[in-house]
Amino acid sequence: MKKLPTQVLSREYSLARKVCLMSKFTVLLLLAFLQVSASGYSQNTFTLHFRKTSVERILRYVEKHSDYVFYYTNDELESLPSLDLDLKDITLPELLDSLSSRLGIGYQILDNKLVLIGTHLHAMQDRRITGRVTDSTGKPLAGVTVRVKGKQIGTVTDADGRFSLVVPDDAVLEFSAIGYNRVEMPVGDRQTIAVSLHEISSALNEIVVVGYGTEKKATLTGSISSVKGSDIVKSPAVNVSNSLVGRLPGLTAVQSSGEPGYDGSTIRIRGINSFNNNDPLVVVDGIPYRSLERIDPNSIESITILKDASAAIYGSEAANGVILITTKRGRVGKPQIGLSLNYGYNQPTRIPKMADAATYATMLNEIADYAGTPEPYSADDIKKFKDGSDPWLHPNTDWFKEVIKKWSDQYAGDISISGGTESMRYYVLVGTKFEDGNYRRSATFYRQHNFLANLDAHINKDVHVGVDLSGREEYRHFPTRGAGEIFRFVMRGKPTMNAYWPNGLPGPDIEYGDNPAVIVTSATGYDKDLRYYLNSNLHLDINIPWIKGLSITGNAAFDKGFQFRKLWQTPWYLYTLQGFDSAGNPILIKGQRGYDKPQLTEWAADNTTITLNALLNYEHRFGLNHDFKFMVGTESIKGYGNNFNAFRRFNSTAIDQLFAGLQDAYLNNGGSGYINARLNYFGRVNYGYKEKYLLEFVWRYDGSYIFPENHRFGFFPGVSAGWRISQENFWQKALPFISDFKLRASYGQTGNDRIDEWQYLATYSLGNWFNGNYGYGSLSLSYYPFVTNGNVENQTLYESRIPNPNVTWERANQTDVGFDATLLRSKLSVTFDYFSYIRSKILWYRNATVPLSTGLALPRENIGKAGNRGFDFAVNYQDQAGKLHYQVGVNGGYARNRVIYWDEPPGAPKYQQTTGHPFPSSGLYYVAIGVFHNQAEIDKYPHWPGARPGDIIFKDVNGDGKIDGNDRIRSYKNNIPRFTGGLTAQLQYGPFDLSFLLQGAAGAENYVFTESGEIGNFLESFADGRWTPSNPNANKPRTFNRSNEYWASQANTYFLHSTDYLRLKNLELGYSLPAHALQRLGFQQFRIYVSGYNLLTYSPHYKDFDPEASAGSGQSYPLQRIVNVGLNASF
Repeated sequence: MKKLPTQVLSREYSLARKVCLMSKFTVLLLLAFLQVSASGYSQNTFTLHFRKTSVERILRYVEKHSDYVFYYTNDELESLPSLDLDLKDITLPELLDSLSSRLGIGYQILDNKLVLIGTHLHAMQDRRITGRVTDSTGKPLAGVTVRVKGKQIGTVTDADGRFSLVVPDDAVLEFSAIGYNRVEMPVGDRQTIAVSLHEISSALNEIVVVGYGTEKKATLTGSISSVKGSDIVKSPAVNVSNSLVGRLPGLTAVQSSGEPGYDGSTIRIRGINSFNNNDPLVVVDGIPYRSLERIDPNSIESITILKDASAAIYGSEAANGVILITTKRGRVGKPQIGLSLNYGYNQPTRIPKMADAATYATMLNEIADYAGTPEPYSADDIKKFKDGSDPWLHPNTDWFKEVIKKWSDQYAGDISISGGTESMRYYVLVGTKFEDGNYRRSATFYRQHNFLANLDAHINKDVHVGVDLSGREEYRHFPTRGAGEIFRFVMRGKPTMNAYWPNGLPGPDIEYGDNPAVIVTSATGYDKDLRYYLNSNLHLDINIPWIKGLSITGNAAFDKGFQFRKLWQTPWYLYTLQGFDSAGNPILIKGQRGYDKPQLTEWAADNTTITLNALLNYEHRFGLNHDFKFMVGTESIKGYGNNFNAFRRFNSTAIDQLFAGLQDAYLNNGGSGYINARLNYFGRVNYGYKEKYLLEFVWRYDGSYIFPENHRFGFFPGVSAGWRISQENFWQKALPFISDFKLRASYGQTGNDRIDEWQYLATYSLGNWFNGNYGYGSLSLSYYPFVTNGNVENQTLYESRIPNPNVTWERANQTDVGFDATLLRSKLSVTFDYFSYIRSKILWYRNATVPLSTGLALPRENIGKAGNRGFDFAVNYQDQAGKLHYQVGVNGGYARNRVIYWDEPPGAPKYQQTTGHPFPSSGLYYVAIGVFHNQAEIDKYPHWPGARPGDIIFKDVNGDGKIDGNDRIRSYKNNIPRFTGGLTAQLQYGPFDLSFLLQGAAGAENYVFTESGEIGNFLESFADGRWTPSNPNANKPRTFNRSNEYWASQANTYFLHSTDYLRLKNLELGYSLPAHALQRLGFQQFRIYVSGYNLLTYSPHYKDFDPEASAGSGQSYPLQRIVNVGLNASF
């Protein structure tokens, strides 16, 4: 406590104030570093009980129990009367207001918790305003500057975003913070103020994650795209891979199944570039080969993709691009607890409409008519199918309704705690998820528990240690039949058969004892799959104090995985109608289906990966203009694992454990193990002149166990350059509205070793010898045992694969040219890239020039070559109109690949060759050009032998007057979209926020063909408008029986459908409690919301199935639509 002479404070107040501030500033800073986060950021409250006590003693007590320092004149305080005080849990401003009203003194709270006391301060103290500043999501913002416009009066917000300031009656407050929009707000007659600041996301000083480090966005020369974790969590999808499409330009994500636990998307970066594996490398917090799909979305800080030569630093694994995932870490501040809860319902996005019983019966009659056989159904039968008068013999079964319920539930919950001091920070999250299956009486569900703990400690100013721990339990529970089998039987379910009899007993099987309404339940047993994953990483950062800018970084990661799977298959029972008794009651015969005895198969596996790396970093600015950065590192990755399996049969279903199994001839045990290793050296050099001329060189020297010793290592360099032309004087004068414009160009080479291992070694197997041909695309084996001693069968040792001792790396040469622009005072940002890839030495088979008749199992060789080119872009605009804050963005990417070299069959016509066409190849097709309406049309045009009215017309491609295999062509499309894009929007008005994502894809096609006829039902879209003798001008072909017709058994373009679509991928509406309500309830943030996923889809040429799914036969688990409600809270 400081006492100042009266004359100093009264005559030279401004000088004294400056002296006081300067004298205490250093001490206060030192104290701040010594305090823990709870005390350093708390808002003190006091409970005071004084009797006849002087004001000076009261202030001394407050000063002792708080961080405040009081300045006053001794004469003024000594003249004040003693007081009685009984005050509980009051803040300092409330105490000073009480003293002011009782004693007539004034005060002013300055920055750094300095308080001036005196009667002469009355003129300065008009009234006190308190308030809270939050971001657009309701989270408190610390460090926001709050000033009275036009005056030198101000303060900053604390860790809770709160502030307190004495202001004049007519004050206008200015709120500002780096990276956020500036807000002005008149005080008026308010005592409290709540302010929301919106982030300016296009700030050029933003730091982005790159390979083995970070870079400033303004000086980045590579082509990258990134998305924030706060955008990812807007999607209620359980699997993170399903939340990326439409948000990252250049990334394509195609989801083929919505089955819980197996609902991940196939991710491609800038299309497909190899005939082999095209998966990008996933790196989580600097550690490669970790999984993307099952990461808790609430733990993600950001996801970045490397698309060009910047990926070369990852060498052999980066040919397909790199996905960098950064998880959240603690920040300095008092402990903050976060809570995220949501509950939702999901259902298939599309269920195909199948023909009803009457239509199906009519179509089977047509098949019989075309074949010249008796019609199976009479007119009376068809009438009963229509009117439902005989449910026992004439049902009208909708198998999808019998198998799939209308809604299934899912939920997720997370709780996190974060905070820390300058010396120790922490972020801990625990979460759980559940997703039910779509089936009625479902045996399908997925459950997950996970945790994340990221700890950072500064041992001293030069040594930083971090410990990252994460773990996950995944539990998948399924029926004994896979989803593909189940939906195959659903598609083949005849509407003229009962799923359940009218009395509730299960009906007959469709095939192999399978009634899909039964096999989706636990009646046939179960398939349990339990997995555990533990990931850990110890990282160390050391600044070398005697060399400025030099540092050493090291990581030691240990990843462990376990899997335990148990398949318990038991017999089940169905009922067959055998007629009716004399009283007209149905006679149902109970029959066993499935295996005659229960059987159990168990698998157990463990996998370990150890990653060690060390990096040497140097960063320095020479003079005023030359920035230099250098990094060199080495990395070792080793993996090993083992697995075991066992099979037993049982006499009873009472015990489902291996020990109770029969010791019969079917008993089987097996197991295997593996080991792999990689050794890498890498580096990066950056140079910048005035942050205007930029240059980067990256390299990697990779060693992989995949290849023989003479080809084990490969060198992969990359170079990129940038020119911030907007920093030139001529630009600033000519185009001042474009605040930043950067040209970029890069060239690099990456490799690919994601191929079958040990191809350089001859492989031998124990088994029965065979006689037959096999190779890629064909397999025909006849096994013969090796017989000795009469009838004793023996296994033989045979060479199962011919080695290729020269197998080596695939090489990917990547060229990229692009620009980044910021316009209109950072409101508008534009990014564009053009790319061209050439992939050479692709491993593939000589499956054409070497005849299959040789019987050789040829190895793959480095003979393939392919190209891929395209562009991607992103445009974002953000602004505000009054109280409405909004941000709109559009992004997209186009990629078209082609085969440059393929081992073509000798003599193949050019239009049938794979060379020059996209890959993966969709095969050869006859070109459908219409339907024969009558015999006269058949007689006029070349046709397939036996063609009849209602058949599809095949084009005579080569013009030889006949239709045969030489008239097939290769399509220029496949099931991978060439273009994908998205339109995003975020709007906030007061406490309400709205966001949505429109996502679309174009340029792909799919073959839609179902198993129909006597074996199964028809799609309603095919049945309606088909050709019949009474409808001869139809554009659809006649009814067919599975593949008995040439135009059904021969692949043709009639069944190829464009999958172009536009989808409302995400929609979310939220409401955040205002600051005054949060304060009363004790929350820092409280937001409730409702969201949707895959809500609407428009696909004009693809009606029956989801256009994103790749199965045109309907034999896969459907994709999901989700409606979800949730809340986010922190306190």
